[in-house]
Amino acid sequence: MTGGPISSRAMSTQAELEGLSSQELHDRAVHHAMTHLDVGFLWRLIKAVPVAEAASGHLNEAEADVVSLSSLITDVVTSGDETGVSEALRPLYLEYLADKS
Repeated sequence: MTGGPISSRAMSTQAELEGLSSQELHDRAVHHAMTHLDVGFLWRLIKAVPVAEAASGHLNEAEADVVSLSSLITDVVTSGDETGVSEALRPLYLEYLADKS
């Protein structure tokens, strides 16, 4: 059977990632991006945070992030702390971490 072990490992890794909380996914993704200087992922996250905040009902925070870069950067680093925001960003974290596994 070709590709069996590789496919099993990839599925196992994906299943393990899916079993993590959104907070854990956020922490792992941001930590990996910062330690590997992955500016591309951090930029994607910066663009996604205001949308995720708006989608989770945090309209005032989304507006503040659009106006203030420091507010946006703080939210990128801590967005796992807000349940609705981290849940909205979960697919982004899963995609990033699965690609890095």
